[in-house]
Amino acid sequence: MAGNGDIQWCFSQVKGTLEDDVTEADIISCVEFNHDGDLLATGDKGGRVVIFQRDPISKNSIPRRGEYNVYSTFQSHEPEFDYLKSLEIEEKINKIRWLKRKNPAHFLLSTNDKTIKLWKVSERDKKVEGYNTKEENGTIRDPACITALRVPTIKPMELTVEASPRRIFANAHTYHINSISVNSDQETYLSADDLRINLWHLEITDQSFNIVDIKPTNMEELTEVITAAEFHPVECNLLVYSSSKGTIRLCDMRSAALCDRHSKLFEEPEDPTNRSFFSEIISSISDVKLSNSGRYMISRDYLSVKVWDLHMETKPIECYPVHEYLRSKLCSLYENDCIFDKFECCWSGNDSAIMTGSYNNFFRVFDRSTKRDLTLEAARDIAKPKTLLKPRKVCTGGKRKKDEISVDCLDFNKKILHTAWHPSENVVAVAATNNLFLFQDKL
Repeated sequence: MAGNGDIQWCFSQVKGTLEDDVTEADIISCVEFNHDGDLLATGDKGGRVVIFQRDPISKNSIPRRGEYNVYSTFQSHEPEFDYLKSLEIEEKINKIRWLKRKNPAHFLLSTNDKTIKLWKVSERDKKVEGYNTKEENGTIRDPACITALRVPTIKPMELTVEASPRRIFANAHTYHINSISVNSDQETYLSADDLRINLWHLEITDQSFNIVDIKPTNMEELTEVITAAEFHPVECNLLVYSSSKGTIRLCDMRSAALCDRHSKLFEEPEDPTNRSFFSEIISSISDVKLSNSGRYMISRDYLSVKVWDLHMETKPIECYPVHEYLRSKLCSLYENDCIFDKFECCWSGNDSAIMTGSYNNFFRVFDRSTKRDLTLEAARDIAKPKTLLKPRKVCTGGKRKKDEISVDCLDFNKKILHTAWHPSENVVAVAATNNLFLFQDKL
């Protein structure tokens, strides 16, 4: 995988209808490649999970293409009602995380605000016929009619993909779950809500260990909430979590069972010249992701992406402004609630580049070696295979050049919150409202 400053990105595919009226349930709420990049899962606000499978021909063609077909669609979560608190629990899928593959089946975790489910996705291309105790349609045979024993036979059938819930992990969170992360041991995982992080064993559904608890005895003293949490990709005892105060804490589960005392605290001192009414809101970290190597991590706040070295807590080693031109618009973004949008970020497979989203269906790619950055748009008018993506520019004042867009013309209803990067190739998936765009490098 090359460095990405010199990459030319081109359109590969778009999934979902391109109509204007979008139902709320169809809005994509998470995107996740599996470990080899052959499967790509999306969750939506209607509680559905759609899994796409890499087209084998596109994978082996020269040049390689990043094309995916629908593999399986299933309803993961249903709307519920909490009668004790008189609260509706949305079916919206907050996060999906794949487990590493151990056998022909695939396993993934999906969560809404309260309940985590472990799904098994498996293929069937054979069926058994000739049971003794039941007919082919499934009805039970009358034992009196069974006069001879039959030997069941296995017959080929059309390939079907079945998704079945294997475990349901419920009733462990008082607040909304914002993160799940599978440990590198592939036996345990964490789930985080606003105030607590729980550790689960994948085989045990009725108990979890509370490993972080920042809930104050008096809720009026609450000053921050947990916004995201993730396990280290290599060291199974390390995890990080970010907060609404713009800090990231690294915890070591070997030092204590309750990780309330962090091992490291990553925080950038605030620049007093930039201090404003909105400082606290925009410094809240909406996503944190450890690099594939485990040496670095990225954090996304409202206006920027920062790269941290796990060996240096005092300040980030790199900082990339995502949409600095919005700093002058914070007042109106506060009024229309956009300032509370939670943008995610992701690493390229070799940690050389970072991707995150913005408004107007723009997404940003930063190359760490060349320090070049790109603003690209997930738009319908480029939805023709191999169309090259033109870098977009936003003009902040004065005269606007021909191919620039004025900051006042940006559409704040079109936002790219969820993105994913293939683990070993330059293929990216970008969720734009109800559409999933796939882009790849032009080889």
